[in-house]
Amino acid sequence: MAVYKLFPSKDAAIYSAYPAMNTGLDPILDVANYVTDINPIARVARSLIKFDQNQINNVIDTIAAVTQSLSISASLKSYVAKATNVIIDSTIEVYPISGSWNNGSGQFADVQQNTTGVSWVYQSYSGSNPWNTGGLPPYVANSYSGSSNAGGGTWYTASGYPGMNNLKSTQSFSLRSDKDLNVDVTNAVKVWYSSSKNLASGLFDIHNEGFIVKWTSSLEFQQSTALTPQLSYYSVDTNTIYPPQLEIKWRDFSFVTGSLTVIRTPQLFVALENNPGVFYSESINQFRLNCRPQFPVRTFETASAYTKNYALPSSSYYAIKDLDTNEFVVDFDTTFTQISCDASGSYFTVYMNGLEPERYYSILVKTIVDNNTLVLDENYYFKVVNG
Repeated sequence: MAVYKLFPSKDAAIYSAYPAMNTGLDPILDVANYVTDINPIARVARSLIKFDQNQINNVIDTIAAVTQSLSISASLKSYVAKATNVIIDSTIEVYPISGSWNNGSGQFADVQQNTTGVSWVYQSYSGSNPWNTGGLPPYVANSYSGSSNAGGGTWYTASGYPGMNNLKSTQSFSLRSDKDLNVDVTNAVKVWYSSSKNLASGLFDIHNEGFIVKWTSSLEFQQSTALTPQLSYYSVDTNTIYPPQLEIKWRDFSFVTGSLTVIRTPQLFVALENNPGVFYSESINQFRLNCRPQFPVRTFETASAYTKNYALPSSSYYAIKDLDTNEFVVDFDTTFTQISCDASGSYFTVYMNGLEPERYYSILVKTIVDNNTLVLDENYYFKVVNG
């Protein structure tokens, strides 16, 4: 598939109420503005998430092979564990972080507060390398309220820099909206790549220190109990199947049918080939689809009409669903999951290391034939195992 998922190399939440506390091994990442009637002082939580730059470069250079064009799309995804008080329209902001930070080994519920890594005040550990709160470099910002809340990270906006796109990404939430985070971070990933390869000659270098995820400034440090949104996301240290992901997508579609006939009837049968059923997590597999009409037109031939392979129409797509949760881990996408074709038939490629191991998955096919949209769920199953 032209969808490749990377998992964080480190992540942590930072809390203004606990200025030196590290949560580098906590299973939860909080983004919040806490206010209670008992304690009407706003307390803010933000989250930091970093993905390995070498892995990003490998996807662009080797797997997608789009080094010259950088024709990729990138999304930061994070899955909600708990949502509280998102009762008005609220916006989360995501920025590339300015300044390195240490993951640490703390958890929120530690009996003795752990200060071994990043926190609201410090980038490295308690007493070492505090976040910059004044005299910021160009195109770098921070946000906090008063000297008692100094810290909270620094980040690049690049707003106003000639020739550079805005590095700010946002997602808005309402009372009944989906609370999972899914934001486009293509600009940041491209800048990280160019900076790591020294391709940004004469431009502003921004090296990968990860993302900071926070509520917009109009919500943070507000002392009204009506403005207390809290979203808790699973971290890379979760024991669930929902760690944060950097999803890199590119278009690998090719449609050359050769001597094959494109099927024109919605009454069709599709069989999945090249599916041994079990794949190691580092596997790359090209699935092929054999397609034929359910009711072939009667002709006088020496070969069986049931052995003739057809091509699916170019408007055909695939999706991958987790069998236990019934959730799509790769959804139908008219740009990035379009099914290709060559002289042998229709096909698509899946990179298994973006799928959680020791789980079963199902492949679905959607195609548009004769103005009919068909979704084929024919028990195309496979399992990914640790390798």
